[in-house]
Amino acid sequence: MNTWTHELMDPRVILITGASSGLGAAMLARLARNGNVVIGTSRNGSEDGTDALLRMDLRDEASVNKAVSSILAIHGRIDVVVNNAGVGVQGAVEDVDPAIAQQAFDINVLGALRVCRAVLPHMRGRKQGLIIQISSIAANFGLPYRGFYSASKAALDRMTESLRIEVEPFGVQVVTVQPGEIKTPIAASRLRPAAIGEAYRRRYERAMQVLDGGLGYSRDPDELAEVVERIIEHSSRRTVYRVAQGRQLLSVLMKKILPGRWFERMVRKHYE
Repeated sequence: MNTWTHELMDPRVILITGASSGLGAAMLARLARNGNVVIGTSRNGSEDGTDALLRMDLRDEASVNKAVSSILAIHGRIDVVVNNAGVGVQGAVEDVDPAIAQQAFDINVLGALRVCRAVLPHMRGRKQGLIIQISSIAANFGLPYRGFYSASKAALDRMTESLRIEVEPFGVQVVTVQPGEIKTPIAASRLRPAAIGEAYRRRYERAMQVLDGGLGYSRDPDELAEVVERIIEHSSRRTVYRVAQGRQLLSVLMKKILPGRWFERMVRKHYE
């Protein structure tokens, strides 16, 4: 059963943040093929949408509000928001400067919040809307040398759980998608400390080798785009979708059933 009830069966209007590459670009391409009106955003997009991407800086509330207002002025509504934009973080917790941690939270958590605040009055007014938050498998546990990435995605998930309960009475649905390792350019743009402390250097470098080596079995971005497409198309939706395989997916279960020390020992050995 399709959840959309527009009288004239108009194409859905879908907003995707961070659509210049990687997951966002894959979702934009797939969803546009279905006849949807898909607007992707980027910090380097155009102000008026004449380029392929609309300018939106998630760190700037005025920029977010301007982009959302522009879409509403042109298309009259926003049916779906995919909060995809985010940034990776690497480095031992002790080595990460608070300014770097703050930047990660500003983009990964507060950026999504700014978008939600901009679109929710419109969605509540129509008593219809769907928000899809792109989180990460890393939200389920603290990964060594990616602690602040895990922390920011965990914060996004907890915020999303609260949001889902709060907006459901207004006809707005909120879904979390947790991808595992997927082939994207995120590694090149990860935030990282200026220097790695000697105490952590060997283990940090080994962990990064394991992480980057894992991209050999990572998934195609279109696999996640296909999951997002199914979420949009069907009215029966779960609260959380995990797009992962093998050890990555199994780790979520192991975290729940193993004693804490056992699980953390298993994670440490994986990265050593």
